[in-house]
Amino acid sequence: MITIKDVFEDYKQLNNIYDSTETEAITLLAISEISKLSKASVKAFPERELSAEQSEELKTILTRLQTGEPIQYILGETEFYGLPFKVNPSVLIPRSETEELVEWILETCGGHFAENSNQFDGAILDIGTGSGCIAISLKKNLPNADISAVDISETALQTARVNTTLNKVEINFMNSDILDWKAQITKFKMYNLIVSNPPYVTLHDKQQMHINVTDHEPHSALFVPEDDPLLFYHTIADFALAKLPANGLLFFEINENYGSQTVEMLRKKGFVDIILKQDMSGRDRMIKAAAM
Repeated sequence: MITIKDVFEDYKQLNNIYDSTETEAITLLAISEISKLSKASVKAFPERELSAEQSEELKTILTRLQTGEPIQYILGETEFYGLPFKVNPSVLIPRSETEELVEWILETCGGHFAENSNQFDGAILDIGTGSGCIAISLKKNLPNADISAVDISETALQTARVNTTLNKVEINFMNSDILDWKAQITKFKMYNLIVSNPPYVTLHDKQQMHINVTDHEPHSALFVPEDDPLLFYHTIADFALAKLPANGLLFFEINENYGSQTVEMLRKKGFVDIILKQDMSGRDRMIKAAAM
Protein backbone atom coordinates (compact mmCIF):
# COMPACT_ATOMS: atom_id res chain seq x y z
CA MET A 1 0.00 0.00 0.00
CA ILE A 2 1.20 3.49 -0.72
CA THR A 3 0.88 6.42 1.65
CA ILE A 4 0.01 10.07 1.15
CA LYS A 5 3.70 10.84 1.60
CA ASP A 6 4.54 8.46 -1.28
CA VAL A 7 2.14 10.30 -3.58
CA PHE A 8 3.74 13.64 -2.77
CA GLU A 9 7.11 12.15 -3.66
CA ASP A 10 5.79 10.65 -6.90
CA TYR A 11 4.13 13.92 -7.96
CA LYS A 12 7.46 15.76 -7.67
CA GLN A 13 7.91 14.64 -11.28
CA LEU A 14 5.71 17.64 -12.08
CA ASN A 15 8.51 19.98 -11.02
CA ASN A 16 9.68 19.99 -14.65
CA ILE A 17 6.37 21.70 -15.55
CA TYR A 18 5.45 23.68 -12.44
CA ASP A 19 7.41 25.30 -9.66
CA SER A 20 7.58 23.36 -6.41
CA THR A 21 4.83 25.40 -4.71
CA GLU A 22 2.40 24.78 -7.58
CA THR A 23 3.32 21.10 -7.67
CA GLU A 24 2.57 20.77 -3.96
CA ALA A 25 -0.77 22.56 -4.33
CA ILE A 26 -1.78 20.36 -7.28
CA THR A 27 -0.77 17.21 -5.39
CA LEU A 28 -2.72 18.27 -2.32
CA LEU A 29 -5.81 18.98 -4.43
CA ALA A 30 -5.59 15.63 -6.24
CA ILE A 31 -5.15 13.60 -3.04
CA SER A 32 -7.93 15.48 -1.26
CA GLU A 33 -10.33 14.95 -4.16
CA ILE A 34 -9.60 11.24 -4.61
CA SER A 35 -9.37 10.33 -0.91
CA LYS A 36 -12.33 12.58 0.08
CA LEU A 37 -10.20 13.86 2.94
CA SER A 38 -9.89 17.54 3.79
CA LYS A 39 -6.68 19.24 2.74
CA ALA A 40 -5.89 19.73 6.42
CA SER A 41 -6.20 15.97 7.04
CA VAL A 42 -4.02 15.16 4.03
CA LYS A 43 -1.28 17.45 5.36
CA ALA A 44 -1.65 16.29 8.96
CA PHE A 45 -1.45 12.54 8.29
CA PRO A 46 1.20 11.88 5.60
CA GLU A 47 1.60 8.25 6.72
CA ARG A 48 -2.06 7.44 6.04
CA GLU A 49 -2.36 4.57 3.56
CA LEU A 50 -4.43 4.88 0.40
CA SER A 51 -6.44 2.08 -1.15
CA ALA A 52 -5.27 0.36 -4.31
CA GLU A 53 -8.11 2.00 -6.23
CA GLN A 54 -7.16 5.47 -4.95
CA SER A 55 -3.54 4.81 -5.79
CA GLU A 56 -4.40 3.88 -9.37
CA GLU A 57 -6.62 6.96 -9.79
CA LEU A 58 -3.81 9.20 -8.58
CA LYS A 59 -1.35 7.56 -11.00
CA THR A 60 -3.77 8.15 -13.88
CA ILE A 61 -4.14 11.80 -12.87
CA LEU A 62 -0.35 12.17 -12.70
CA THR A 63 0.00 10.81 -16.23
CA ARG A 64 -2.49 13.39 -17.52
CA LEU A 65 -0.86 16.19 -15.52
CA GLN A 66 2.49 15.38 -17.13
CA THR A 67 1.00 16.37 -20.52
CA GLY A 68 0.25 19.83 -19.09
CA GLU A 69 -3.47 19.20 -18.73
CA PRO A 70 -4.80 21.38 -15.88
CA ILE A 71 -5.84 19.61 -12.69
CA GLN A 72 -9.17 21.48 -12.79
CA TYR A 73 -10.09 19.92 -16.15
CA ILE A 74 -9.02 16.48 -14.98
CA LEU A 75 -11.19 16.73 -11.85
CA GLY A 76 -13.94 18.54 -13.78
CA GLU A 77 -14.46 21.24 -11.19
CA THR A 78 -12.89 24.09 -9.31
CA GLU A 79 -13.77 26.70 -6.69
CA PHE A 80 -14.33 30.41 -7.35
CA TYR A 81 -15.29 33.02 -4.77
CA GLY A 82 -16.15 30.20 -2.36
CA LEU A 83 -18.52 28.52 -4.82
CA PRO A 84 -18.21 25.25 -6.79
CA PHE A 85 -17.94 25.41 -10.59
CA LYS A 86 -17.85 22.69 -13.20
CA VAL A 87 -15.13 23.33 -15.79
CA ASN A 88 -14.02 21.68 -19.02
CA PRO A 89 -11.96 22.65 -22.08
CA SER A 90 -14.83 24.77 -23.44
CA VAL A 91 -14.33 27.35 -20.67
CA LEU A 92 -11.42 29.15 -19.08
CA ILE A 93 -10.43 28.06 -15.59
CA PRO A 94 -11.48 30.85 -13.20
CA ARG A 95 -8.55 32.68 -11.65
CA SER A 96 -7.86 34.49 -8.40
CA GLU A 97 -7.50 37.94 -10.01
CA THR A 98 -11.03 37.57 -11.36
CA GLU A 99 -12.19 36.94 -7.78
CA GLU A 100 -10.66 40.32 -6.93
CA LEU A 101 -12.70 41.89 -9.74
CA VAL A 102 -15.88 40.34 -8.31
CA GLU A 103 -14.96 41.63 -4.86
CA TRP A 104 -14.48 45.16 -6.25
CA ILE A 105 -17.90 45.06 -7.92
CA LEU A 106 -19.57 43.83 -4.73
CA GLU A 107 -17.89 46.56 -2.70
CA THR A 108 -19.13 49.10 -5.24
CA CYS A 109 -22.69 47.79 -5.29
CA GLY A 110 -22.80 47.80 -1.52
CA GLY A 111 -21.54 51.37 -1.23
CA HIS A 112 -22.07 53.33 -4.44
CA PHE A 113 -25.47 51.94 -5.37
CA ALA A 114 -27.15 51.01 -2.10
CA GLU A 115 -26.83 50.83 1.67
CA ASN A 116 -26.01 47.15 1.41
CA SER A 117 -25.62 44.58 -1.33
CA ASN A 118 -28.95 42.88 -0.63
CA GLN A 119 -30.70 46.08 -1.66
CA PHE A 120 -29.04 46.34 -5.06
CA ASP A 121 -31.67 45.46 -7.65
CA GLY A 122 -30.11 46.89 -10.81
CA ALA A 123 -29.41 45.14 -14.11
CA ILE A 124 -25.94 43.67 -14.71
CA LEU A 125 -24.47 42.21 -17.90
CA ASP A 126 -21.43 39.90 -17.91
CA ILE A 127 -19.79 39.82 -21.36
CA GLY A 128 -17.80 36.68 -22.25
CA THR A 129 -19.15 34.74 -19.30
CA GLY A 130 -17.44 31.37 -19.97
CA SER A 131 -18.15 29.15 -16.95
CA GLY A 132 -20.44 31.84 -15.59
CA CYS A 133 -18.15 32.42 -12.62
CA ILE A 134 -18.52 36.23 -12.53
CA ALA A 135 -22.27 36.36 -13.17
CA ILE A 136 -23.08 33.53 -10.76
CA SER A 137 -20.85 34.88 -7.97
CA LEU A 138 -22.48 38.30 -8.33
CA LYS A 139 -25.99 36.83 -8.28
CA LYS A 140 -25.18 34.74 -5.22
CA ASN A 141 -24.11 37.89 -3.38
CA LEU A 142 -26.59 40.33 -4.98
CA PRO A 143 -29.75 38.20 -4.89
CA ASN A 144 -32.05 41.01 -6.02
CA ALA A 145 -29.93 41.96 -9.03
CA ASP A 146 -31.18 41.18 -12.55
CA ILE A 147 -28.14 39.49 -14.10
CA SER A 148 -27.60 38.52 -17.73
CA ALA A 149 -24.55 36.96 -19.35
CA VAL A 150 -23.43 36.59 -22.95
CA ASP A 151 -20.89 34.36 -24.68
CA ILE A 152 -20.07 33.51 -28.30
CA SER A 153 -19.64 29.81 -27.41
CA GLU A 154 -22.80 27.75 -26.98
CA THR A 155 -20.77 24.94 -25.38
CA ALA A 156 -19.45 27.42 -22.81
CA LEU A 157 -23.02 28.52 -22.10
CA GLN A 158 -24.04 24.90 -21.57
CA THR A 159 -21.40 24.67 -18.83
CA ALA A 160 -22.52 28.00 -17.37
CA ARG A 161 -26.12 26.75 -17.19
CA VAL A 162 -24.95 23.65 -15.30
CA ASN A 163 -23.19 25.98 -12.86
CA THR A 164 -26.33 28.06 -12.27
CA THR A 165 -28.13 24.87 -11.27
CA LEU A 166 -25.21 23.80 -9.10
CA ASN A 167 -25.24 27.14 -7.28
CA LYS A 168 -29.03 27.57 -7.23
CA VAL A 169 -29.23 30.91 -9.02
CA GLU A 170 -30.96 32.23 -12.12
CA ILE A 171 -29.06 34.02 -14.90
CA ASN A 172 -30.37 35.10 -18.29
CA PHE A 173 -27.86 33.62 -20.77
CA MET A 174 -27.50 34.78 -24.38
CA ASN A 175 -25.48 33.28 -27.23
CA SER A 176 -24.05 36.27 -29.09
CA ASP A 177 -20.87 37.69 -30.62
CA ILE A 178 -20.22 40.98 -28.84
CA LEU A 179 -17.99 42.10 -31.72
CA ASP A 180 -21.17 42.18 -33.81
CA TRP A 181 -23.39 43.78 -31.16
CA LYS A 182 -24.83 46.48 -33.43
CA ALA A 183 -26.46 43.82 -35.60
CA GLN A 184 -27.95 42.17 -32.49
CA ILE A 185 -28.85 45.29 -30.53
CA THR A 186 -32.41 44.15 -29.85
CA LYS A 187 -31.07 41.30 -27.69
CA PHE A 188 -29.82 43.79 -25.13
CA LYS A 189 -31.58 46.19 -22.78
CA MET A 190 -30.18 48.98 -20.62
CA TYR A 191 -27.90 47.93 -17.77
CA ASN A 192 -26.72 49.63 -14.58
CA LEU A 193 -23.41 47.80 -14.67
CA ILE A 194 -21.47 45.95 -17.36
CA VAL A 195 -18.52 43.69 -16.57
CA SER A 196 -16.18 41.80 -18.87
CA ASN A 197 -13.07 39.66 -18.69
CA PRO A 198 -12.58 39.49 -22.46
CA PRO A 199 -9.79 37.86 -24.51
CA TYR A 200 -6.61 39.91 -24.07
CA VAL A 201 -3.60 37.62 -24.50
CA THR A 202 -1.31 38.57 -27.41
CA LEU A 203 0.98 36.18 -29.27
CA HIS A 204 3.91 37.79 -27.47
CA ASP A 205 2.24 37.04 -24.13
CA LYS A 206 1.60 33.47 -25.27
CA GLN A 207 5.35 32.80 -25.45
CA GLN A 208 5.60 33.47 -21.71
CA MET A 209 2.66 31.26 -20.75
CA HIS A 210 2.42 27.75 -19.35
CA ILE A 211 1.54 24.88 -21.71
CA ASN A 212 -1.29 23.98 -19.32
CA VAL A 213 -2.95 27.20 -20.53
CA THR A 214 -1.87 27.49 -24.16
CA ASP A 215 -2.36 23.82 -25.04
CA HIS A 216 -5.57 23.16 -23.15
CA GLU A 217 -7.71 26.26 -22.48
CA PRO A 218 -10.01 27.66 -25.23
CA HIS A 219 -8.08 29.96 -27.56
CA SER A 220 -11.18 31.96 -28.50
CA ALA A 221 -11.44 33.08 -24.87
CA LEU A 222 -7.75 33.91 -24.58
CA PHE A 223 -6.10 35.40 -27.63
CA VAL A 224 -6.34 38.66 -29.56
CA PRO A 225 -4.49 39.87 -32.67
CA GLU A 226 -1.00 41.19 -31.96
CA ASP A 227 -1.79 44.37 -33.91
CA ASP A 228 -5.08 45.02 -32.07
CA PRO A 229 -4.68 43.99 -28.42
CA LEU A 230 -7.55 46.22 -27.25
CA LEU A 231 -10.01 44.90 -29.85
CA PHE A 232 -12.58 43.70 -27.33
CA TYR A 233 -12.12 46.66 -24.99
CA HIS A 234 -12.85 49.16 -27.77
CA THR A 235 -15.95 47.26 -28.84
CA ILE A 236 -17.30 46.66 -25.34
CA ALA A 237 -16.68 50.30 -24.41
CA ASP A 238 -18.75 51.41 -27.42
CA PHE A 239 -21.45 48.92 -26.46
CA ALA A 240 -21.40 50.24 -22.88
CA LEU A 241 -21.86 53.82 -24.10
CA ALA A 242 -25.02 52.67 -25.85
CA LYS A 243 -26.35 50.51 -23.02
CA LEU A 244 -25.37 52.30 -19.79
CA PRO A 245 -27.26 55.28 -18.37
CA ALA A 246 -25.42 58.29 -16.99
CA ASN A 247 -23.27 57.12 -14.07
CA GLY A 248 -23.67 53.48 -15.10
CA LEU A 249 -20.50 51.52 -14.47
CA LEU A 250 -18.16 49.49 -16.66
CA PHE A 251 -15.71 47.01 -15.10
CA PHE A 252 -12.90 45.30 -16.98
CA GLU A 253 -10.27 42.71 -16.19
CA ILE A 254 -7.31 43.75 -18.33
CA ASN A 255 -3.94 42.74 -19.72
CA GLU A 256 -1.45 44.11 -17.21
CA ASN A 257 0.73 45.40 -20.08
CA TYR A 258 -2.02 47.67 -21.44
CA GLY A 259 -3.35 49.38 -18.34
CA SER A 260 -2.52 52.98 -19.29
CA GLN A 261 -3.58 52.42 -22.92
CA THR A 262 -6.95 51.03 -21.81
CA VAL A 263 -7.50 53.96 -19.45
CA GLU A 264 -6.64 56.45 -22.21
CA MET A 265 -8.97 54.69 -24.66
CA LEU A 266 -11.86 54.95 -22.18
CA ARG A 267 -11.06 58.59 -21.46
CA LYS A 268 -11.12 59.45 -25.16
CA LYS A 269 -14.50 57.76 -25.52
CA GLY A 270 -15.91 59.98 -22.77
CA PHE A 271 -15.89 57.77 -19.70
CA VAL A 272 -15.23 59.50 -16.37
CA ASP A 273 -14.08 58.54 -12.87
CA ILE A 274 -11.72 55.97 -14.38
CA ILE A 275 -9.81 53.90 -11.83
CA LEU A 276 -6.97 51.51 -12.70
CA LYS A 277 -6.58 48.97 -9.91
CA GLN A 278 -3.79 46.53 -9.16
CA ASP A 279 -4.29 42.96 -8.03
CA MET A 280 -2.71 41.49 -4.90
CA SER A 281 0.45 40.78 -6.91
CA GLY A 282 0.83 44.47 -7.72
CA ARG A 283 -0.10 44.14 -11.41
CA ASP A 284 -2.49 46.43 -13.29
CA ARG A 285 -5.46 44.07 -13.66
CA MET A 286 -8.79 45.90 -13.29
CA ILE A 287 -10.51 49.07 -14.43
CA LYS A 288 -13.70 50.77 -13.32
CA ALA A 289 -15.21 53.61 -15.36
CA ALA A 290 -18.48 55.54 -15.35
CA ALA A 291 -20.55 56.56 -18.34
CA MET A 292 -21.32 60.26 -18.78
